[in-house]
Amino acid sequence: MKKQGILNSHISKVLADLGHTDTIVIADVGLPVPEGVPKIDLALTLGSPSFEDTVEAIAADMEIEQVVIAKEMKKDNPQAFEYIGHQFAETDIKQCSHEEFKQLTRKAKAVIRTGEAKPYANVILQAGVYF
Repeated sequence: MKKQGILNSHISKVLADLGHTDTIVIADVGLPVPEGVPKIDLALTLGSPSFEDTVEAIAADMEIEQVVIAKEMKKDNPQAFEYIGHQFAETDIKQCSHEEFKQLTRKAKAVIRTGEAKPYANVILQAGVYF
């Protein structure tokens, strides 16, 4: 039995299968999941698990070279915007419109749905390499 890192078997498999530049999405409860993109639904109740808890757990178990957020996050969810800035202070953070963000999710290997119920609490994580 695995004793550390991501214990969710679906997320562990997705992370293990990622190649350089592949992406995953961590999403709030409202982000639409494109047809054909697997959804790993963690949502239990509104707010649980939180966006921040989910991002933190995955970031600890994934080599990330770039993150993408919707530019609307800065104005409409400044707490999440500040969190992303701190969590990924050493990582390239790109911003795009929410509409463009939704288009980018079509290329993701998976969308991980949290219970977060705050606007624009979504991030695309692009896999890097650790060597």
